[in-house]
Amino acid sequence: QVRLVESGGGLVQAGGSLRLSCAPSGTIDSINFMGWYRQLPGKQRELVATIPRAGSTNYADSVKGRFTISRDNAKNTLYLQMNSLEPEDTAVYYCNVRGGTRSYLKYDYWGQGTQVTVSS
Repeated sequence: QVRLVESGGGLVQAGGSLRLSCAPSGTIDSINFMGWYRQLPGKQRELVATIPRAGSTNYADSVKGRFTISRDNAKNTLYLQMNSLEPEDTAVYYCNVRGGTRSYLKYDYWGQGTQVTVSS
């Protein structure tokens, strides 16, 4: 099976920055949606940002103005630039990649998650 490989997580001081990357470990095609989700300690997984192949990006209110989602379609790679990080951003971050057509979901892949810890 195709796996999504995430990188860029780690420990950072409040106010610092990190950039997360997500790329498939195997061949993948027909990608039409990519997104980042996160799971805060003791909380449900929540949407952080999404980016379709064509269209506008969308951000959770809690990260708007601080995070930027982008994608490289040629490399099938997803990025999340995180600036002005806060302790409340501490979570496991997951990437999500979906592909297919409007009438057929070919696949729905999730990464294993990467830990982001922001210290005060």
